[in-house]
Amino acid sequence: MPSLIRFLLVIAILVGLVWGGMLALVAFVEPQPREMIQVIPPNRLNR
Repeated sequence: MPSLIRFLLVIAILVGLVWGGMLALVAFVEPQPREMIQVIPPNRLNR
C-alpha cells in the first residue's frame, strides 16, 4: 500500500507541475496576432 501512495503522490506532483506550467503560459505569454493568407487555386473552386 505505501508504494501505491508514493506512486499517486508522484503522479499528483507531475500533474501539478504541468498545470502550473499551463497557467504560467496563459498569464505571461501574449500571442502576436498576424494576418493569414492562403491562396486557393481557381480549379478547386469550380468543382
